[in-house]
Amino acid sequence: MNIELHKNKIINIINNNSTIKDTLQVICEFLKQEVDYYDWVGFYFKNGGKEELKLAQFVGEPTEHTIIPFGKGICGQVAISNQNFVVQDVSEQQNYISCGFKVKSEIVIPIFVNGENIGQIDIDSHTVNPFTEKDTELLEFVCQEVAKLYPINHKMVRK
Repeated sequence: MNIELHKNKIINIINNNSTIKDTLQVICEFLKQEVDYYDWVGFYFKNGGKEELKLAQFVGEPTEHTIIPFGKGICGQVAISNQNFVVQDVSEQQNYISCGFKVKSEIVIPIFVNGENIGQIDIDSHTVNPFTEKDTELLEFVCQEVAKLYPINHKMVRK
């Protein structure tokens, strides 16, 4: 994985799309296309004042998990812990929401605006143990860049 090349492409995507929605969708498509073990790529964001996450843009198989309560599954745990969560083998996780029998591993990285966790990027893979520090570095960069799209006093209002 060429991290610098991918980072530059993410910056280009952000600079060349007019709406947040379009930008997030193109980022999802780019990541899924460029990283062969990224089988589902999506963004979840805090659902207003509720203690839950709401699915935004994604690419991959449709999911029934469009709303995830804080604390439930990997994404819900990240909403509370504010920490990256890498699961190399989902069969070893007790608090895991199954998105289908094909999913073998998952990585979730939070997005912070002004110190507040507003959402996250979620990657599912059909491969056991695929994620490395390079994935974490790339996805942290993506989240840092996505965070810049939201004003400091955001209310999750999208263009």
